[in-house]
Amino acid sequence: MGLLDKLTSIIDEATSGAEHGGILSKFKEHMNKRATEKGDCRKVFAHYMVGLTHGQPMDVWEHDIKTAKEAGIDGFALNIGPSDSWTDEQLQQAYSAAEEASEFVVFPSFDMACGNWSVDQVVALINQYKNHAAQMTVDGKPFVSTFEGPGWADNWNIVREQTGGIFLVPDWSSIGPYGVGEKLDLVDGAFSWDAWPKAGQYRMSPDEDKIYKTVLGDKKFMMGVSPYFYTNLPQWNKNWYSSSESLWHDRWQQVLEIMPDYVQIITWNDYGESSYICDTIPSQIVEGAHKFVTNYPHSAFRAVLPYLIAAYKAGCRDVDFKGEDTAIAWYRTTHARAGPDGGTHWGQGGAESAANAARDVISVMAVTRQPSDLIIVVGGREHHIRTGGETPLSYYEIPFDYTITGPVILVLNGKAVWGPEITNYCQEHVCFNAVAIQV
Repeated sequence: MGLLDKLTSIIDEATSGAEHGGILSKFKEHMNKRATEKGDCRKVFAHYMVGLTHGQPMDVWEHDIKTAKEAGIDGFALNIGPSDSWTDEQLQQAYSAAEEASEFVVFPSFDMACGNWSVDQVVALINQYKNHAAQMTVDGKPFVSTFEGPGWADNWNIVREQTGGIFLVPDWSSIGPYGVGEKLDLVDGAFSWDAWPKAGQYRMSPDEDKIYKTVLGDKKFMMGVSPYFYTNLPQWNKNWYSSSESLWHDRWQQVLEIMPDYVQIITWNDYGESSYICDTIPSQIVEGAHKFVTNYPHSAFRAVLPYLIAAYKAGCRDVDFKGEDTAIAWYRTTHARAGPDGGTHWGQGGAESAANAARDVISVMAVTRQPSDLIIVVGGREHHIRTGGETPLSYYEIPFDYTITGPVILVLNGKAVWGPEITNYCQEHVCFNAVAIQV
């Protein structure tokens, strides 16, 4: 619960009637103004895999940035490797498209796990874009991040000297928050990639985020948030599912509890790990992932972001938001034991079957300004729910099993959307990815 939420609750209990309404209205107006001023410093980014963009034309960048902005996202963390021949061309397009869009930033996220970066490479790239209008900056310094790379840590002081200064917020999650705490003199903050339940866990815990906040002190904390995780790519020895039935809802509630300096959505377009929230671009899908990505859209996850990001920036759940009232649902199209598990494990490094991790539910998030009638139809069975309460956000789970098949229909405020059918049939093995729909 944010400070404004807490104080509002106290006033709500201590006052009543007309007096209550007047005091509470003025208090909210004052606190929302202060929260907005502070919220100007809070940013939400999405992790963009540039390695998937070989031959990508400018209009794809323009579309991605447009749809990200519409969701309230402030910018892209551009994940880049040291050896892709198309990186330079795609970075130029990304920066140009961001500048053209205005009020949208980008910054490099050096992927230290996919090759060996030289100091000269890193310095040259930062110097090339540090003064670009679309480059994210803090205190006049270019914002820089990484995916992993704690073993490269000692090189960053050289990079600072040769670039005139950077604002470094790396992801060194492999050494954990206490490991990062031993390198605080090298960084301006830290980014935690810990965004999914671990093996054997049904729900995500914010405990590690709290440790990061404590360890970092007055340095910046960037918190990772993700909607989903499933991968089955034998060529990279990756085959696991992290429990994701309530993840998108739970993780944003934890953001509002932790109130980090920055949020990074993991990811915009990593199809190979089913964590994407973009409109699907077939050319970006890695080999072997088409079977669990094609016909599994995730763009609906973005529909609730205007409210969630507004609440985060205001530090208060009771805020207005851009756009219309909306509801989203995500679900697998078979129950967890409709076929073999394909060798998929429960969580990274886990030994149990993913069938034990996957709960057979349709997860629903609704964002409404006033209490509204929401109907979820599953296999012809209607579930009537009244949304609303103390805040615009509501969350529900509708269970299903092998006796329930057919399309999933969402109806809100007289509008309806039909989602793919739930069936008892799967090809080869169960697909643990979900489809997401919105109304």
